[in-house]
Amino acid sequence: MKRFLLLSMLAFFAVLYSSAQEEKLIILHTNDLHSRLNGFSPEAEYSPFSLNDDHTLGGFARLATLIHREKMRSGNSLLVVDAGDFLMGTLFQNLEESSGFQLRLMHDMGYDLVTLGNHEFDFGPMAMVHSIQNAVHDGPIPKIVFSSLDLKHGDSVTRAFKKLFDQHLIGGCHVAEVNGIHVGFFSLLGKDAVSVAPAARPLQFKDQIKTAREYVKYLREAQKADLVICLSHSGVKLMPDGTWGGEDVELARKVPGIDVIISGHTHTYLDKPLVINNVPIVQTECFGMYLGRLELTLRNRKLVHTSYSLLPVNDDIPGDSLIQARIDAQEKLLEERFLKPAGLTYKMPVAQTSFPLFCQQEIHPETSNLGMLIADALYVYIDTHDSLGADIAMFSAGMVRDRIEPGMKGIQTVPDIYNTVCLGRGKDGSPGYPLARVYVTGKELKGILEVLYIAPSSSSDYYIYFGGLRAKADPSRGLLRKIIDIQVGDDVHGFRKVDVSRKNKTLYSLTADSYMLEFVSIIGKMSKGLVRVKIKNEKGIPIRSFNETFIDADPSTPGLQEMKEWQAMIWYLRQFSDTDGNGIPDIPDQYRIGSPRLYKIKTN
Repeated sequence: MKRFLLLSMLAFFAVLYSSAQEEKLIILHTNDLHSRLNGFSPEAEYSPFSLNDDHTLGGFARLATLIHREKMRSGNSLLVVDAGDFLMGTLFQNLEESSGFQLRLMHDMGYDLVTLGNHEFDFGPMAMVHSIQNAVHDGPIPKIVFSSLDLKHGDSVTRAFKKLFDQHLIGGCHVAEVNGIHVGFFSLLGKDAVSVAPAARPLQFKDQIKTAREYVKYLREAQKADLVICLSHSGVKLMPDGTWGGEDVELARKVPGIDVIISGHTHTYLDKPLVINNVPIVQTECFGMYLGRLELTLRNRKLVHTSYSLLPVNDDIPGDSLIQARIDAQEKLLEERFLKPAGLTYKMPVAQTSFPLFCQQEIHPETSNLGMLIADALYVYIDTHDSLGADIAMFSAGMVRDRIEPGMKGIQTVPDIYNTVCLGRGKDGSPGYPLARVYVTGKELKGILEVLYIAPSSSSDYYIYFGGLRAKADPSRGLLRKIIDIQVGDDVHGFRKVDVSRKNKTLYSLTADSYMLEFVSIIGKMSKGLVRVKIKNEKGIPIRSFNETFIDADPSTPGLQEMKEWQAMIWYLRQFSDTDGNGIPDIPDQYRIGSPRLYKIKTN
């Protein structure tokens, strides 16, 4: 009898222990990779097969090695995901529509699941459709989850995406089974991400909070998910009072039932989870500099514990040779198609620097030495290469996409320079937004500067760097009355004062990329008619089509030969003197410190 009771008790405790047995799940994650296939900065120093001899970060070959190590260690208890903006940011983006190269590469690196961010639509939604179609034509890709897209609309572009959903190449959600654990994923494209994706039109996106609630309910109740994870391309940010805010913080507060938010979009470094309403939010900054490792512990299929670490992707990690070989082959294709016609090669040294050039957009954009350099490059390039020259060149802080770092040797190659101004694609399919030019009167120029002066208060993206202009603003004056002096010219030829009265009919040219000049063209509407601007050509004739504004690099050749910001940058840097005799131009000290060209005067 005693033996029977003892056996019964042992059996009971065995069942109790079994029911409380812990299970582990590892989530590896990245966000905002932006096609940084090679390590940086500078890329010239990236050496994926030799260790501890450079300071570069990132690189898909290194990332692949880390993922492989974790898979060997964790076996089948691991998933690898990305929270969007895996495309757009380097020369490699320009072959994606025709090849789908990066999606296939990420699959072979070990990625299970990705979502789409705003930059996946930079070349238009059909370019993303073609990229996915071409990728799957040549092999498997990670599962794409894209919950935010509104599929109810009947336009041809939405129908093309619906077809991808019908083919199960994209899903509204996904349930992965890992060692018997059902892990439900859905995704969000945040409000800010949607607002900075004008090229995504005519696609429309659903309300984020409502979408999250619907998918949590569906995954929990219909799909019986043990865990619900959101891949949210929305983001978090540190507020002025030191607390954390942003759309993903709001998501965690408003939508119960989410276990983990894997965040993106804001390029935020989080070395430990941000916990809101018991929901951990994680993000890995950007560019593949880190691989996030989130270890989840479940008891009775309920999440009871998380542990987290950011794994640096640096020169301590040997690169995967097969992954790097594929990247090198793609690099050669880029060189043949886009660089050699411009007289360039991928690894060509362009310039050398002993100091970093950067844009601290969220803190002090006015002190950016890189923004100043880019604006000067546009001004001098157009003034040198086009018969009509340039009065004023403009470049916005939101278009600065990378830093220039001296690294160990200071040498900057073609991709290091291209990455600073990498956005857009021309009408001819070549990399970069085309440069364009419009003309305005002195009075209209003042109105434009008045609007540009106050625009950064809504977003630092709108801070403008100028070449060929210096102007003063008195912050104590009233709305649209702050600009008190405008001069155009340069340090070589001198500056001349702009008469802003109505009687002055002199026209002044504004040169910028086509994306920014479209912003200038709607300043009248933005100011609700308080500032009136009619953009014109050099003869004073109002412009009817924006295609009229593009600058032709070679009018003697049929068709439009587009000028590009990145070409202007490379040309300008190559004009500097070689001060150390190594055959590479050196960026001069005048760019060591940035200074605003539209600056505030001190008032009592």
